[in-house]
Amino acid sequence: MAEEDNTVTTMALPGLARALVASGTLTQKTAEDIYAKAQARKASFIAEVISSGAVSARDLAHTMAEAFAAPLIDLDAVDIQRLPKDVLDPRIAKQFRLVVLSRRHNRVTVATADPSDQQAAEKVKFATQLNVDWVIAEVDKLNKLIETLTTTAGEAIEHIVGGDFEFEEGSIEMASADATEKISAEVEDAPVVKFLQKMLLDAYTMRASDLHFEPYEHTYRVRFRIDGELREVAAPPVAVKEKLASRIKVISKLDISERRVPQDGRMKLKVGPDKVIDFRVSTLPTLFGEKIVIRILDPSSAQMGIDALGYEPDEKEKLLEAIHRPYGMVLVTGPTGSGKTVSLYTCLNILNQPGVNISTAEDPSEINLPGINQVNVNEKAGLTFAAALKAFLRQDPDIIMVGEIRDLETADIAIKAAQTGHLVLSTLHTNDAPSTLTRMLNMGIAPFNIASSVNLITAQRLARRLCKQCKEPVDNLPDQVLIDAGFRPEELDGTWKPYRAVGCNACNNGYKGRVGIYQVMPITEAMQQIILRGGSALEIAAQARAEGVRTLRESGLRKVKLGITSLEEVLGCTND
Repeated sequence: MAEEDNTVTTMALPGLARALVASGTLTQKTAEDIYAKAQARKASFIAEVISSGAVSARDLAHTMAEAFAAPLIDLDAVDIQRLPKDVLDPRIAKQFRLVVLSRRHNRVTVATADPSDQQAAEKVKFATQLNVDWVIAEVDKLNKLIETLTTTAGEAIEHIVGGDFEFEEGSIEMASADATEKISAEVEDAPVVKFLQKMLLDAYTMRASDLHFEPYEHTYRVRFRIDGELREVAAPPVAVKEKLASRIKVISKLDISERRVPQDGRMKLKVGPDKVIDFRVSTLPTLFGEKIVIRILDPSSAQMGIDALGYEPDEKEKLLEAIHRPYGMVLVTGPTGSGKTVSLYTCLNILNQPGVNISTAEDPSEINLPGINQVNVNEKAGLTFAAALKAFLRQDPDIIMVGEIRDLETADIAIKAAQTGHLVLSTLHTNDAPSTLTRMLNMGIAPFNIASSVNLITAQRLARRLCKQCKEPVDNLPDQVLIDAGFRPEELDGTWKPYRAVGCNACNNGYKGRVGIYQVMPITEAMQQIILRGGSALEIAAQARAEGVRTLRESGLRKVKLGITSLEEVLGCTND
């Protein structure tokens, strides 16, 4: 009868226990005893066998690798930032103690300490719809990594809701400068501070351009804009919205008692021994609290050099020739977020020499450059773009940069400055270079002033770069598709293929970084004649094409041909 009981117990052992017995690591009796204790404590067999000291985590991993003929990996050598995201539900990963290490095409590599768990295998395959390659990891290192990866923002700060970190409504409304400092000191060690710092560091590490903190009626979310696309990265509890907003406003030197009107501020974060990143903060009252957007202002972006921006050699030559003229106007156009500021500051960085006086007026200044006199426009105080420009002209300037030409008064002063021996750089919001000239005419600027002052106009867009590690050529794409996109039939000579995004653990869905697409249009004598007689944007565009100026679409297609970006990306960010 005893033998029958032992047989039943043996048959009930989990696969991991049977593998350890088969390898001689544990005796049958030891395995049964450990399994019985695990059942009594409602713990897993693997946790019980490690805690009992019968097998070390390292020996267990080596035994499992041999027993199941699976590779062994040291998780201490894994770069957390390069692990793929959104492949497996974090709840499944936490339940079955798994870590997704990489994804390639239709295969996913997953680390586990228990390769015998068939339920986990089926769950992963069903959840991902991918073929799974298993690797073995030491259970203690695996648990540590899982906790790091699956601890959500909500879990990390859940215990502050309703806790000690509460602002009293009355004290906020009466807050003075001293009170603000006191509040800041009181919350210095609060979990919300650590959460905010983690979000800022994560955003910087993931090369995000903006962080969005968004309150809704029953939810709260944090999103990062990475390579132009917004991605949700955290969902803290909605009750934390006021605490988080107050903390951000305290360190941005904003009025924490004012929640009814938008506010703008700045803050800094040290990310290395000699690396400090600026952040521009904007608050906006919404129905369910203050939405806060934080833009990352990395001064090094202006010092990448003009070659890193993506200009073709002929476009770069035209731009450099225009900005080195002693006077005139250079305009950069494009929608919000198209990289106009970085382009302008790259030009200013080239021109920033000891013998040159450069002044800028912006709303607000985004990139700080030593050697340049930067002014923040303040409409409430009467410091408009026009007022700043008038002041600049009394400051013996050589080069003036105006953040944006918004009205006729600003445009008139800028043009007069360009006509009286100053180089003026500025931006406009137009779709392409030819339409910029007609936009200026519609603002009320005299055709003669436009023709005599504007040296060059460059329109631009930002397209996502294909990841160099995983991009693949597209086979069997019909030639008609490429011709419809804008390629000429003679270009389809079979010597090149467009590439497509694939996705790997080193990129974001097949893309990594962005590259500029440009239309660089010098204002020639022929164009000046068209402007003087009040010609349309279509006439200017036709003249530009006759002079060899590429459209934004044509410029983008060149980058498709070079394998820098995908056809879909160019079609999405340019017009015909």
